Amino acid sequence: MALWRLHGDGTLRPGDVVAPGERLTWGKTIGLGAQHVVAMFGATFVFPLLMGLNPQLAVMMSGVATLIFLAVVRGRVPSYLGSSASFVGVATAIYSRGGNPSHLSGAMLWVGLTLLVVGLIIQAAGARVIHRVLPPVVTGAVVMLIGFNLAPVVAQTYWPQDQWIGLIVMVVVVVLSVGVRGFIGRIAIFLSLIIGYLLSWIFDLVFGPITSFDPAAGKVTTHPRVNWDAVASADWFGLPPVTDLSTWQWHSSANVVGFHAPTFDLAFIVLALPVVIALIAENTGHVKAVAEMTGTNLDREMGRAIAADGATSVLATALGAGPTTTYAENIGVMAATRVYSSAAYVVAAVVAILFGFSPKFGAVISATPGGVLGGITVVLYGMIGLLGAKIWKENGVDFGNPVNLVPVAAGVIIGIGDVSLVIGGFTLSGIAFGTIVTVLVYHLARSLAPAELRDDAEGAVLIVDRPGAYRDEDESPSEKA
Repeated sequence: MALWRLHGDGTLRPGDVVAPGERLTWGKTIGLGAQHVVAMFGATFVFPLLMGLNPQLAVMMSGVATLIFLAVVRGRVPSYLGSSASFVGVATAIYSRGGNPSHLSGAMLWVGLTLLVVGLIIQAAGARVIHRVLPPVVTGAVVMLIGFNLAPVVAQTYWPQDQWIGLIVMVVVVVLSVGVRGFIGRIAIFLSLIIGYLLSWIFDLVFGPITSFDPAAGKVTTHPRVNWDAVASADWFGLPPVTDLSTWQWHSSANVVGFHAPTFDLAFIVLALPVVIALIAENTGHVKAVAEMTGTNLDREMGRAIAADGATSVLATALGAGPTTTYAENIGVMAATRVYSSAAYVVAAVVAILFGFSPKFGAVISATPGGVLGGITVVLYGMIGLLGAKIWKENGVDFGNPVNLVPVAAGVIIGIGDVSLVIGGFTLSGIAFGTIVTVLVYHLARSLAPAELRDDAEGAVLIVDRPGAYRDEDESPSEKA
């Protein structure tokens, strides 16, 4: 990755646009990097927490992944790689079938490897190959069923721990997300977690312990909402712990694990592989959004970006962290500041790595009360599902056409309802079964349909050259002007 050239005199004037290959003064760049840390922070540690993984390790690996990603794309796609939300449902499904975090890590590693291969294919064959295999009607359906498949997790795991805190936090998320403009609204999840944490502590002082489901005991007990015993014993500086999974149980006190080796199980790998489609959609949308904002055609970087995300996911999951993905939260920061400098992302990555060297920080995050997570996830999981509908809307998918309607109707219901198909001793269910039905039945329906229905089913093209986009990758918007 090349060094950055100074933007003008290093200051930001009204109307200025700072290109990916430029930077402001290092003082201002560090400040912008801090904003990116705040933007990614909440989601990057919340998602591992929901998957039973170590948030300290996740934040550390997100910094490492971001540095690798920026190097692979040569700094031309300014992005932060944080924890992916797409695997929360996979984690729940694997644990419910008797798996442990090492099985989850093994399954996610194969997803990352598949994403790496897909990225290399796209780099060689061109970005349009994505649309032919995974048109918007399919990607939208897969994203939707991944999100809505998580509804039972909220209802059965988090919400029962403290329904009133959950309800309050849910309202806080809505108010901050919708009622507050600017940067504060973009970090609503992070702020809601802090507010919920404080409210739980206040409720303990005012109302005393709560009698509810206790994940540490795996049953209903009387316990404080906020338990900082692990925080008090944690060191200020050090690496995340290495975890022995021989005695691990879901909902035990060892629920959040540290470094561990992956274990490969074919059934769990098949269950996780459909998430590749969601990751392709996420990365594609991210690169297109950055291209739109920077006025640069980045289709030639599409394969690199997807392959880089796959490679960093393989690295992270091999060590026991969750896989990574490009973050929309940080696109919001760029849109607000019009500073697209990849130098700010390097600063953010270094700060994240430094956070990863504090077990005390990891223990504080791991002690997040379940009621707080309930209030956040009831909104967050629904938002993930509705992103699928957003893909349909933005790409003009026509559900008056049975080629689109019928396969998606079947796949979404199978995914959300966790419908199973037993083949010998192997069970295909939920997200995996729903995705396979959506993809295969769509292409089957399209092959059988008459020409007029088949042509109408194409919809808008997800991967297109933006009209007016600059063709010279090395030319910034300011230089073009």
